Amino acid sequence: MKKKVVLAFSGGLDTSYCAIYLSKDLDLEVHSVIVNTGGFSEEELRQIEKRAYELGVASHHAVDAVKGYYDSSLRYLIFGNVLKNNTYPLSVSAERVTQATAIANYAKEIGADFVAHGSTGAGNDQVRFDMIFNILVPKVGIITPIRDQKLSREAEIEYLRQHGVEINAEKAQYSINKGIWGTSVGGKETLTSKGMLPEEAWPTQVTKSTAEDLELEFVQGELVAVNGQKFEHPVEAIQAIQEIVAPFGIGRDIHVGDTIIGIKGRVGFEAAAPMVIIKAHHALEKHTLTKWQLSWKDQLAMFYGNWMHEGQFHDPIMRDIEAFMTNAQKTVNGKVYIQLLPYRFLVIGIESENDLMSSKFGSYGEMNEGYTGEDVKGFSKIFGNQVSIWHKVNEGIS
Repeated sequence: MKKKVVLAFSGGLDTSYCAIYLSKDLDLEVHSVIVNTGGFSEEELRQIEKRAYELGVASHHAVDAVKGYYDSSLRYLIFGNVLKNNTYPLSVSAERVTQATAIANYAKEIGADFVAHGSTGAGNDQVRFDMIFNILVPKVGIITPIRDQKLSREAEIEYLRQHGVEINAEKAQYSINKGIWGTSVGGKETLTSKGMLPEEAWPTQVTKSTAEDLELEFVQGELVAVNGQKFEHPVEAIQAIQEIVAPFGIGRDIHVGDTIIGIKGRVGFEAAAPMVIIKAHHALEKHTLTKWQLSWKDQLAMFYGNWMHEGQFHDPIMRDIEAFMTNAQKTVNGKVYIQLLPYRFLVIGIESENDLMSSKFGSYGEMNEGYTGEDVKGFSKIFGNQVSIWHKVNEGIS
């Protein structure tokens, strides 16, 4: 019997090459799998399945991981208000972790001897996939034809033609990777340190120019309603927000970051819903959490986002941080009011029963109800006592 290989399959040039190569050259039984994290329509999934069977795979399997992706990852990226380098909501890096995990689990399910992916040797994905496979299915071999053979696009196309497979040789001007947590856009403008993507490169064109109000409701940090409409699962709320917000051109930017492999890179992204959700959630937290909850959560969230970006999702420290962030969300309840405008948005304010900015305890800069002026005099003297002592002991030291 032939040995089994599970191939991470998207239907593009690289994975089409892999499907033929694994079957014809390595004589393996190929089982293709696609993991949908919100980037494919039903029709697109049907076309990908059709292509897989045309390439001769023994079986094709589609994993619907959209809700699982939220439950395992996106929930905590929202809880942590995670923006890598204060810019990027991990649109692609987080979904790669979910995809690699699902592929590893499928390989175990069918008893595969190998897993294969079409990553090149130039990006982050090769590390994320390899590392997660090594962790979750350590006895399963990893095959990466494109990386190992250092293949050019032209060589792949010619190989496929020799095996009777015609493929569109025209390379798209911009590479697009779509998921529920944003869409990455790569092109000539992102290959250097200067340049902005042109209007036509963005997946969603600007069609709204009149200001709109948006209301988001959170319960224990989870998004539950949009403009008063309740949703059974936060994924549905995210999708609804994307439909409303994206036509304003909101959430567009270029991220400059440090890759896992040690070089810096630029990538454009469109993440309308993630940017609005994160900023709204953060605004609500600033009203409902104490300063030390906010401080420690910010520090842990930065580490969490960086470690997620580098594919280290299965490190047990991630579960520990998730537990902290989940516990901190108990009082993050209420509504956030936002105004949407072309290319930008404003957080107008919040309403929450857990709002710590309560007039019952005073108004900042105006009046207080919890202490007297004499209390402040004593507090100020004690609060600065240690620094006062240092200056008295070390007078004259600059």
